[in-house]
Amino acid sequence: MSEVTRILSAIDGGDPHAAEQLLPLVYEELRKLATARLAQESPGQTLQATALVHEAYLRLVGSDGREQPWESRGHFFAAAAEAMRRILVEAARRKQGPEHGGHLLRHDLDLEVPAGPDRSASLLELDEALDRLATVEPRAAEVVKLRYFAGLTVAEAAAALGISSRTADNDWAYARAWLVAALRDGG
Repeated sequence: MSEVTRILSAIDGGDPHAAEQLLPLVYEELRKLATARLAQESPGQTLQATALVHEAYLRLVGSDGREQPWESRGHFFAAAAEAMRRILVEAARRKQGPEHGGHLLRHDLDLEVPAGPDRSASLLELDEALDRLATVEPRAAEVVKLRYFAGLTVAEAAAALGISSRTADNDWAYARAWLVAALRDGG
């Protein structure tokens, strides 16, 4: 009997400490499984592999209402794969709901300055729009400067500004939308 199977039996037997022993043993395999599942998802998936692993683990080990014990390590991982599939389906359904913008069309927003003779004029328009953005959302403007002009990643820009990556990512998305609209409207 493998260590994982022994711990799964202990969990089924009601041992309150067994779940704590299981996660370190199966975490890397669950993470690989989650990464593989997420790779099959369409672009724009916001769920991270770590969050998927944790949610699936809680559903598997934290559910008191299971009717049958874990038969083996393979049984556990098959159940984990199914739990991850269900979590992804639930997330997709939530995203399609009207409260999450499911009825809206997604448009990618690029801050590309075209090459060629109009490049300097376009760059000047972008600079002016960026100055206007800075009066409304200074932090978002700083994220744009670091990302667009310095070539930093979201994580690097976040570190430079002392904010979380998620905040920097939100600022970047907002600023791109704001700037595209400002450049499209010409003022």
